[in-house]
Amino acid sequence: MTTATVKDLYPTRGTTEVTVPRQDPVVWGAPDTPGPIETADLQAYERDGFLAVDQLIGPDEVEVYKRELDRLVTDPAIRADERSIVEPKSKEIRSVFEVHKISEVFANLVRDPRVVGRARQILGSDVYVHQSRINVKPGFGASGFYWHSDFETWHAEDGLPNMRTVSVSIALTENHDTNGGLMIMPGSHRTFLGCAGATPKDNYKKSLQMQDAGTPSDEALTALAGEYGIRLFTGKAGSATWFDCNCMHGSGDNITPFPRSNVFIVFNSVENTAVEPFAAPVRRPEFIGARDFTPVR
Repeated sequence: MTTATVKDLYPTRGTTEVTVPRQDPVVWGAPDTPGPIETADLQAYERDGFLAVDQLIGPDEVEVYKRELDRLVTDPAIRADERSIVEPKSKEIRSVFEVHKISEVFANLVRDPRVVGRARQILGSDVYVHQSRINVKPGFGASGFYWHSDFETWHAEDGLPNMRTVSVSIALTENHDTNGGLMIMPGSHRTFLGCAGATPKDNYKKSLQMQDAGTPSDEALTALAGEYGIRLFTGKAGSATWFDCNCMHGSGDNITPFPRSNVFIVFNSVENTAVEPFAAPVRRPEFIGARDFTPVR
């Protein structure tokens, strides 16, 4: 399927920045759809665009996933793999993509009913993994990610037609208010911000280290923050934050001695599979934007 057969509801990467009201539901499942999310929490997710879970996985499980993360980032073969992104300054591994295919340990996490069950409940269908990765933000200078909407990139560069995608960030180390934690503008998921500027070819090679194309203007960010405010997420290892694909979010540098590591999984509805990019000359590699739409089982 090409973009010519799918209406572009969210124009972006044009000559000017544009705002478009959200055209899609936030919660796609029926209110009585069974799942691990309580009704009140699902309503809060619909309102705010995110849901924080104090303890999604227990301490013993955290240790299993943390050991696997440590194994992957110290493996020379993984470092040499194109799926590993290296920190520009320290030359340490920053992210490893497609971990649910590299590691059976993380594949099991993706299939965990506490994880995939919440995704199905929010998206109202079977789901597949659009993207997975482990993020490592060591102390003393690991850089952050500038403000952005994931959907803007996934729409422009991966070809996701609709906002029927949800992410979960599971903390494998404690998230303090000082070590570069996730920040979200609550309610920002209801407004799509189409960014100005064309997408360079192979933009992903630069954007995975430092966002450029798809970056909102200072004026737009000031207006969004003024309307919605900013929420900083903290929590013990094992806590998790679910957030809608169109939330405006980012994270700061980590200049503390305390590392911040997490596993990040993006679930997309099997009824929202990717077409050709809406605003990029070529697709991103499949380890970043999946073309395997097999449902998680």
